[in-house]
Amino acid sequence: MAISCLPFISSGCKQSETAVKESSISDALYQNLPFEMPKVQQPVFPAYEVNIEKFGAKGDGLFLNTKAINDAIKEVNQRGGGKVIIPEGIWLTGPIELLSNVNLYTEQNALVLFTGDFEAYPIIATSFEGLETRRCQSPISARNAENIAITGYGTFDGNGDCWRPVKKGKLTASQWKKLVSSGGVLDEKQEIWYPTAGSLKGAMACKDFNVPEGINTDEEWAEIRPWLRPVLLSIVKSKKVLLEGVTFKNSPSWCLHPLSCEDFTVNNIMVINPWYSQNGDAIDLESCKNALIINSVFDAGDDAICIEKSRHDKSGKDEDGRRRGEPCQNVIVKNNTVLHGHGGFVVGSEMSGGVKNIYVEDCTFMGTDVGLRFKSTRGRGGVVENIYINNINMINIPNEPLLFDLFYGGKGAGEESEEDLLNRMKTSIPPVTEETPAFRNIHISNIVCRGSGRAMFFNGLPEMPISNITVKNVVMTEATDGVVISQVDGVTLENVYVESSKGNNILNVKNAKNLTVDGKVYEELGAKEEILSLK
Repeated sequence: MAISCLPFISSGCKQSETAVKESSISDALYQNLPFEMPKVQQPVFPAYEVNIEKFGAKGDGLFLNTKAINDAIKEVNQRGGGKVIIPEGIWLTGPIELLSNVNLYTEQNALVLFTGDFEAYPIIATSFEGLETRRCQSPISARNAENIAITGYGTFDGNGDCWRPVKKGKLTASQWKKLVSSGGVLDEKQEIWYPTAGSLKGAMACKDFNVPEGINTDEEWAEIRPWLRPVLLSIVKSKKVLLEGVTFKNSPSWCLHPLSCEDFTVNNIMVINPWYSQNGDAIDLESCKNALIINSVFDAGDDAICIEKSRHDKSGKDEDGRRRGEPCQNVIVKNNTVLHGHGGFVVGSEMSGGVKNIYVEDCTFMGTDVGLRFKSTRGRGGVVENIYINNINMINIPNEPLLFDLFYGGKGAGEESEEDLLNRMKTSIPPVTEETPAFRNIHISNIVCRGSGRAMFFNGLPEMPISNITVKNVVMTEATDGVVISQVDGVTLENVYVESSKGNNILNVKNAKNLTVDGKVYEELGAKEEILSLK
């Protein structure tokens, strides 16, 4: 082994015959699951190491280390795998591309800072918010890789403030004044600040969420490059992926976006995006199979832990998602804390490929706009089923701790008026097709929430009611309103206590079939709202 290592001494070579499994996940995690799920496979690496400094990297915050870091990754990949070490320091870099059998390991006090130079990020074909389009290459990416990891103790900073537009309503008056005076371009009508004119032009070209239309030539795409905000980490069609121990923060757009991956593990990480960050989701798991999201902390500017959510590459939106036909399935979400976000745990709105076999347990949400959030709308299609949620604690939820909304309009909770929602619901009822989303077989138990808006809101489609939902053992106190249920078939409420400023245990129901409240069955309630009691 010493002889074989000699040519690589200059690269900081350390080699032995021992393979290293970087993460040890307890088998207890899989006990008593309500569905069959294989154990998520963990990556294993040869005990071969290189330090990026041996490839010319400098941790002074000035030197651009893109080539050095990627050269180290290529070297380890070509040698059959191992660990690329990023030591203490500030490592300025452009995009990093992970390759098979490489563990990117950050030591204590290592900060990887991605450059704010837009030109460093090539424009590539990708999927964003469920639609095929072009975006800038992600700061961290992998495609068709196997056996990869990012581990250790360091931080990856996406330099997102260089990219993101900011809404005036998200800042204080002094913060807004300071931001506008710093430069950039202001859309005074919408009261949105953009970092560059190209960013504003890209926004104006978007009719469907954040996907530009009418941009055809390479020159036109280059002109709106600052609008093509990448996700911080994009892992596509890869297997045996591990993120452990590190911090991801300040992403230009979504922070973590696994797409069409298998055996994906998130363990003991932190994800931090500013609360004002547009599309600043923490993690969006799309069309993935066999995944763990455990023991982690999320603080997001949009949805926090999201399964096939709205926009970007989740299970895919509308026809694009149905064509892909990859459901997100076999996922355990356990022992996580969410500090801010539009939703603590979210399913939808882009889930045209379907979502099934999801287990969420032992999580705490503190101040998220909504707690458990299920959302979609007509045209998305897809089936959401076999979702099990247990033992969730929440405090200070401004809107609903539990929300089902099949008339989702694309805005964050609390950003849309009740009148806007009612107007969408007045449209004629279409026939059921593959474009009709279905939410069924969802079981929620042992929920405690202190301080919220309306306690629960079930709002299904008249042509496809929310069906077979059980909500058991719930205590919600200091709410502004009770429970509202509409367009459901087969909802069971058992041992649910709601204390609200409008009175305790208020249940408003219309257009419901087979509603069971503590054993009492209401076979059919019509269009006229009826006020019942939870007790």
